[in-house]
Amino acid sequence: MAPARARAADRAEFDLLIVGTGISGISAAITAADNGLNVGLLSKETDAFHSNTGWAQGGIVGTGPEDSPEQLAADIRYAGASMNFEEAIGVLVREGPGLVDAFLAERVAVPFTREADGSLALAREAAHSVRRIYYATDATGAAIQRALLAYLSETKGITLLTGHTAIDLITNTHNSTDVQERYRRTRVLGVYALDETASRVRTIFARTVVLATGGIGNLFRHTSNPEGATGDGIAMARRIGAEIIDARFVQFHPTILYHRDSQRFLITEALRGEGARLINHGGDRFMSRYHADGELGPRDEVARAIYREMEREDSEYVLLDATNIDVDLAHRFPSIFEHCRSLGIDIRREPIPVVPAAHYFCGGVKVDLDGNTSIAGLLAAGETACTGLHGANRLASISLLEGLLWGVRCGRNVATDLLDVDRRLIESIPDWVEPSAPEEFDPVLVRQDLRTIQSTMWNYAGIIRNGKRLMRAMADLDYLSHRIEQFYRSAILTRQIVELRNSVLTASTVVGDALANPGSIGCHYME
Repeated sequence: MAPARARAADRAEFDLLIVGTGISGISAAITAADNGLNVGLLSKETDAFHSNTGWAQGGIVGTGPEDSPEQLAADIRYAGASMNFEEAIGVLVREGPGLVDAFLAERVAVPFTREADGSLALAREAAHSVRRIYYATDATGAAIQRALLAYLSETKGITLLTGHTAIDLITNTHNSTDVQERYRRTRVLGVYALDETASRVRTIFARTVVLATGGIGNLFRHTSNPEGATGDGIAMARRIGAEIIDARFVQFHPTILYHRDSQRFLITEALRGEGARLINHGGDRFMSRYHADGELGPRDEVARAIYREMEREDSEYVLLDATNIDVDLAHRFPSIFEHCRSLGIDIRREPIPVVPAAHYFCGGVKVDLDGNTSIAGLLAAGETACTGLHGANRLASISLLEGLLWGVRCGRNVATDLLDVDRRLIESIPDWVEPSAPEEFDPVLVRQDLRTIQSTMWNYAGIIRNGKRLMRAMADLDYLSHRIEQFYRSAILTRQIVELRNSVLTASTVVGDALANPGSIGCHYME
């Protein structure tokens, strides 16, 4: 966009700006504010509760009496096909479970489910060798998110900006009017953000930016993620040249409710951990034909087994039978019980129709153990980042723990090593300017382009891939990206257009990495 003279009301400055209000973003904000930093926290939602964290059901890895750091590390490696970064595993198993106790259970007072004696109840999920997962019935993410937001509201030094969609990262090399900056090392100075309430783009500066924008599930036709999971952080980072790794590793959750009147509703793995069985339409348990651990095999294996069984039966779903479980389903899984009951399904007496769906992005913006990316002034945490912890496939209930731990580590990192910014450099950054003759977008066209991306990714870059499908996906996405970019540059800016632009770039990133790595491993499965 062309430069324009700044209006004072359109500019803001912080020590630290965090894009995203899930567990990683909020924990980073609280930690940085604890250390005296002036923090800006950005959410594109009007209600900051709406994030990938808030949608999580199963739980978060905590401390179990039968557990040990070595055992947790072994389970993480097993799920991740031993492609995990050993140093990241070491940090997590040493620091993570204790942080859940100290930060979430005690300080933030998350209402985790407890036993009659007051101790924290423990669950087991797929690929875990022991019970070690803290949970709040079957709505753990929602309980964590509400507690974090309540604590945040009482924390000084944090400005929460809702309804602000980050458009692009501001850098010296891309945005400064000083030509000399083109030849210097790229560093991030803030973001351009669309304030939808005021219908304007604000220039928000920060000495450091943390990307904590969540995942990419909404790039696929079937997903457990909210609609806002459009890969925003991945796209913004890639546009300024940050390193993205392991983008081919998209984890599909095996069990999303299949019903015409319900979309995106996750049936937690904890149900299988309590003994629920996967059956086909003939009533036969089929998982033993695909994996030795049956229903509790790694997620990628279970998702592929369901996909194969659906192909074999020419059906659109399989069934999850919880009628044999020796627990009070209405009490242990109240959200699932009530949601299914509202659709006419009594899970105590009949099986649940389920289908695999895009769930978690194991790749992301490459970071070190303190959240630093390859670009100065830019950090990343949570699902947006790739620490290497997950390897080729994520262990169940480890994602919330990773988000918490690396959110806290990012907050500490920034507080101890806050970059200085030359005032002349800030003054050389122009504000955003709309096109000279902006066009109003047709929302039907935007929705159709997004549906095309979702269908392309589901059909050609989904649970089972091959070279021909991926080549077709790349060709289709290349065509779309040119059209979308042209549209973006001429239209009146909206959140939907920003997300569409990010979606097509992130989708191309996933497909490109899949094409470059023809060997099957983990959740990247090539025929």
